[in-house]
Amino acid sequence: MAQAMRPQSSISLFATDGKSHPLQDTLLAITVVLGAVAFITAFWHHLHLLSSWAGLIGILTGAYGQFISVTTRERFALIIGLGASAFGFLLGMAHGGLFGGWLG
Repeated sequence: MAQAMRPQSSISLFATDGKSHPLQDTLLAITVVLGAVAFITAFWHHLHLLSSWAGLIGILTGAYGQFISVTTRERFALIIGLGASAFGFLLGMAHGGLFGGWLG
């Protein structure tokens, strides 16, 4: 039972294995920020370009982040960002799409 009482030397917000994951943390931050932007701007139909593009890029970065994620905390936060990105993307597409009449 000695291993159960081992003190944690450093508690990181994103890495539960004690190692740094700069690429995964960067993708996580980008996905969460883009998800928040897409989610918030999706409620105004005239911001459909911003919400659809932010949502699409957030979905792509979140999917790649899920593919290379290492810890459960990274995966959990990526799912939150992916959900917000998908919500914003889909409402942005419903309000006018990625190009909004620019192509014809």
